[in-house]
Amino acid sequence: MAYGYSINKDQYRSRLRRIEGQVKGLQRMVDEDEYCIDILQQIAAIDGALQKVAIGLLHDHIGHCVAGAGADEEQQTALVEEATSAIARLIRAN
Repeated sequence: MAYGYSINKDQYRSRLRRIEGQVKGLQRMVDEDEYCIDILQQIAAIDGALQKVAIGLLHDHIGHCVAGAGADEEQQTALVEEATSAIARLIRAN
């Protein structure tokens, strides 16, 4: 089964690898007793990068999965509810 993000999979992988590198850098900063504010700035950057990935995935989900449900109103409603719940979880995380 192909999901909505399939066409952007390489972009998502690339972004996630960059985020992984940022997290490793954050671990190094803690290990090396870097200044607290510098660490917090790095955490904010990682959070922002993850949010961009999440928004992209939601966009792809709505454009592919929800729109792809076509005339099946029950399936469309279920997918919209699922997306709404995902958005609510993202908002609560902030």
